[in-house]
Amino acid sequence: MGGPSDPPEGTPEGAPGGGEDEYRSVVFDESFVRAARLQEYSAEQRITDHAPAVRRRPPRRRGGLTRQALVLVLLIAVAFGTAVYMGLRHPYRNPAADEPAEPLRMTVIPLAPRGEVPGTADVERLYAHSPAARFRPGAEGVPLPASRRTAHFSDGQVVTALLTAKDYLVRSALDPGVLTGGETRPVRALLDPGQLDQFDRSLDRPAADGRHAPTGWLVRFDPARVRLADREIRVQGTMQATENDSSTLEVTTDHTFVYALRPADAGPDAEASLFTVRRELRFRFDRDDLRLRQAELVVAQVQAGPLSCAEDSAARLRPLLAGQKAKETTPTVTDPYATGSAPALCGALAPGAQPTP
Repeated sequence: MGGPSDPPEGTPEGAPGGGEDEYRSVVFDESFVRAARLQEYSAEQRITDHAPAVRRRPPRRRGGLTRQALVLVLLIAVAFGTAVYMGLRHPYRNPAADEPAEPLRMTVIPLAPRGEVPGTADVERLYAHSPAARFRPGAEGVPLPASRRTAHFSDGQVVTALLTAKDYLVRSALDPGVLTGGETRPVRALLDPGQLDQFDRSLDRPAADGRHAPTGWLVRFDPARVRLADREIRVQGTMQATENDSSTLEVTTDHTFVYALRPADAGPDAEASLFTVRRELRFRFDRDDLRLRQAELVVAQVQAGPLSCAEDSAARLRPLLAGQKAKETTPTVTDPYATGSAPALCGALAPGAQPTP
């Protein structure tokens, strides 16, 4: 029987002094409590005895990108693509740059000698006894003039125009790869994109029509006939920059180039002769041309000799070499009613332009 203070049913289970406490020896440390899972039965689970206590949540995916991360990556890609597109479009491009470039107008005049072409194996003697005796070699003969700013262009822009024009002269008349090697890329790279079609057509289908003569764009010889006897070509001339209007600079150049040449199949001791090319060029630059270091060549007037008027000088120059004479020719027939063509021109090379014996 229980004591006076015990309830009739005995001491409640779990109370001090009551029944056997089977969990008395169990110690609930902190790690056990942290690892314990709390489960709460739903109403439906309380009714169904054998229902699972809780609904398990699907495990969280690891290693993949969340939706927010995918959206962020997509936004970054769109922004980057837009920036690249706008950079290529150049929204602040000068409207004048979209206008077609003016085609080059050219005149190539061969100069025929009146007698035999003088020559000697001593190249230095040739130069010393010619009008080119005081010409400077190579790019040294194309110095930049004193420059000053204009009403609408800074001093730096004027200098850029002059440097680009000089670069064109050097590449188109002094580069051995262009002169005898058939290279055209160094010259083409400096042209305004609006003139590239005309340049390419001139090389693919040469014509003496005042528009498509390769020798109007550059100086190049027939490598099957001649080769350079001296790579230090003599040059002398002038350059001048002026403002054409508020959006255009013009550079005019007038240079004489003197080449020492030998027959292509001759040895180093063979006689050499001098060949002279005078080029008067006019370049035009807008602000985009200045920024990109390219030029628009609008006028080219070329005189070259000694040449034979009977030879085609539009595609390549075929100089008369030491001891050779020009063929006697009659003037080429010209039809003034024909359009799309230019009259054939030929001049006589002055005796004073040749070296003296």
